[in-house]
Amino acid sequence: MAQGKMFVGIDVSKARLDVCPWPAGEGFAVANDRAGRSELIRRLKRLRPAAIGLEASGGYEREALAALLGAGLAARRLNPLRVRRFAQSCGFLAKNDRLDAEAIARFLAAVPQREAEHDPAAAALAELVTARRQLCDELTRCINQAEHATQTVVRRLAARRAVRLKADIVLLDKTIAQAVADDSRLARKEMLLRSVPGVGPVLAHTLLALMPELGRLTGRQAASLVGVAPFDCESGAFRGQRRIAGGRRPIRDVAYMAALVGSTHNPTLAAFKQRLAQAGKKPKVVLVALIRKLITILNAIVRDNQPWRVA
Repeated sequence: MAQGKMFVGIDVSKARLDVCPWPAGEGFAVANDRAGRSELIRRLKRLRPAAIGLEASGGYEREALAALLGAGLAARRLNPLRVRRFAQSCGFLAKNDRLDAEAIARFLAAVPQREAEHDPAAAALAELVTARRQLCDELTRCINQAEHATQTVVRRLAARRAVRLKADIVLLDKTIAQAVADDSRLARKEMLLRSVPGVGPVLAHTLLALMPELGRLTGRQAASLVGVAPFDCESGAFRGQRRIAGGRRPIRDVAYMAALVGSTHNPTLAAFKQRLAQAGKKPKVVLVALIRKLITILNAIVRDNQPWRVA
């Protein structure tokens, strides 16, 4: 921790924000509403913290994070699993809101994090894209239920829900496309992304909404965020297989299908797939490598602000 700096951890719940200034300062709590967030900002501005951390809490943190960033405070959105494991390593075996806020502040002091971004257009798009993904998951469940149910009434109800879900998904697709078209910056990025063979509107919109960092990362960082960067598994003389872990699964799930399409219709990905297959790589390893290659290409295209060109 930098000498003399203060870090603030905020434990978020639906009704309350528990705040812990660290290493010195008195903790407090405010309501997780407009008045409470205004009071939080006033008090934090007096403290002048180096950074403020909030865990991703199923959406309950969004308004507080937006308010902090809008007030010019250095806020970070943190991975709850990483914070919890850090707390356990520090001996925090008990768990309550006050201790969670302190653990967040300590984690923030020990592990530097990139400052969160508040982009209203991207946030609105993310809400639409997430809703579409949830409807698609529900549609899959309904179709499976309609196919395998033994009771006629169950099959009919499932089929009826499936029809409605398909109509809702079409409506969301139109709304998402319009939201992107209405924002010149998002529209430009979509054009760049979709210039790559194999990239359709679903992947382009998912990247715009859920990976706003695209174009400002290295290839390795972009692959890591999606969860397709291999990590070593070695210790002493042991040499294990490299593995992938973590990352943003909603992006990875969509990129999976795009990589499959691209391996046939994208000359760069097709040649890459052929080289890996000839080298004896397993099919699953090849597919992960294709996703990584695709994400790396898309990151470079957005970074350079240049559409796809065949090498």
